[in-house]
Amino acid sequence: MISLSVLFWMFVILFALIGATRGWAKEILVTSGVILAIFLIKSQEILLPLTQNTITPRSSFWVQIAILGVITFLGYQVPKMSRRFNNRNFIRGIFENVILGFFLGALNGYLLFGTAWYFVMEAGYPFDWISAPDQGSDIGQNVMDLLEILPPQWLQTPAIYIAAAVALVFILVVFI
Repeated sequence: MISLSVLFWMFVILFALIGATRGWAKEILVTSGVILAIFLIKSQEILLPLTQNTITPRSSFWVQIAILGVITFLGYQVPKMSRRFNNRNFIRGIFENVILGFFLGALNGYLLFGTAWYFVMEAGYPFDWISAPDQGSDIGQNVMDLLEILPPQWLQTPAIYIAAAVALVFILVVFI
């Protein structure tokens, strides 16, 4: 049995390594995509409150994960824009590209799997093979502290609008 916090940090490290190989320009598109997915999910909750009363937490979980998964998948499937990404502005040097890609990949892992974990927690851990942390133990208390900093916890109504606007401005300035 493995703790969700250990699994979470393993995925953050894995995505950091993936980001180092992909480079920062492609990773910033994924970051924007995850922020867009969280924005759409939060907007759906605010604009369509009827859905909160009519669907179960488990089906709400599947809708949220589907939105997050599809948009993240599309972010990783960046069309070949070799002319754009081979521009001098994007490749400042192999070392800088790898380091920036590493940190943005880690951020993407944190955003993606932290958001998915938040949705699992919000649905009440709906699977038999995933259990809630034991709040009575030290490890469980550390997990509860980690749950406080998951992306949807702090990307609430005013912050998610700002994050979406910053992501859009960054994409417009960097890529256009």
